[in-house]
Amino acid sequence: MSGDRKAVLVTRRSRLEELVARYHTLAQARFYIEHLGADFSDYLRENAAYAQGLQTTVEALQAWGRYQVVDRSYLPNFVFAPDDIVLALGQDGLVANTMKYLSGQPLIGLNPEPSRWDGVLLPFVPGDIAHVLADVAAGRRPIKVVTMAEVTLSDGQTLRAVNDLFIGPRSHTSALYELEIGGHREVQSSSGVIVSTGLGSTAWLKSVVTGAASITQRVQPGRSLAYTPQAWDSPLLTFAVREPFPSKASQAELVYGHVTREHPLKLRSRMPDNGVIFSDGMEADFLRFTAGVEATVTVSQMNGQLAV
Repeated sequence: MSGDRKAVLVTRRSRLEELVARYHTLAQARFYIEHLGADFSDYLRENAAYAQGLQTTVEALQAWGRYQVVDRSYLPNFVFAPDDIVLALGQDGLVANTMKYLSGQPLIGLNPEPSRWDGVLLPFVPGDIAHVLADVAAGRRPIKVVTMAEVTLSDGQTLRAVNDLFIGPRSHTSALYELEIGGHREVQSSSGVIVSTGLGSTAWLKSVVTGAASITQRVQPGRSLAYTPQAWDSPLLTFAVREPFPSKASQAELVYGHVTREHPLKLRSRMPDNGVIFSDGMEADFLRFTAGVEATVTVSQMNGQLAV
């Protein structure tokens, strides 16, 4: 098997590798985990399974032809070629982290350990690579479209999200900002705003709505709130304000709603030095959202392309 198109494999460090990087040796990592009463053998099993999956994947890519292996930490600065075929070996989060940096390239999610990971975004295992790569290159493999969110700052910086954007304080303090959508505007104080895609509506947003619904049922017994996640290719984003605080200087009416290209969400920071925007849980890759900066959130023109 060979292919003219380059395959790019995105990997991530295992929990064991993260521990060894922190404590310098395997013995020190083992001592730390076992001292806390945890099962170190689980870390070893997970690491071994990932190593085996990586070996199988690389062997298949060597047979394919041109390929490159990239660690997740390098994604913010990595430049993908327009005709690359991208593979992500890891958990669902790695697929989301990879997809937001792509510009229409097909993405293949590989589950290194199906007995451990549910793999909603991981329909394949390393042993499938040979035929899946060939199918994708030939245009025979079905593609699932994933709507992405995009934020643009007043200084021109942009950031995409596959699951959700977080807009708020860098640490556990109050977010201060002006929020505007559909011609309505409020000055708000909260613990931040999340904006979710259809794919993300099954994750962080679901937990926010579930928590709000549970509190409502406690405060007003008998009331029930139904929540239905959106489709992955939904043309809508959903925003939710976390822990809004009404006061003499802040309001709490525009706390939940939908965002479209026709009706974007706009926020202007009132935080001197603590505001940030990041996406899909990657806090290290963030935009500064400090006093005076305006952020416009809308549906991205670019969609994710997940091979299924």
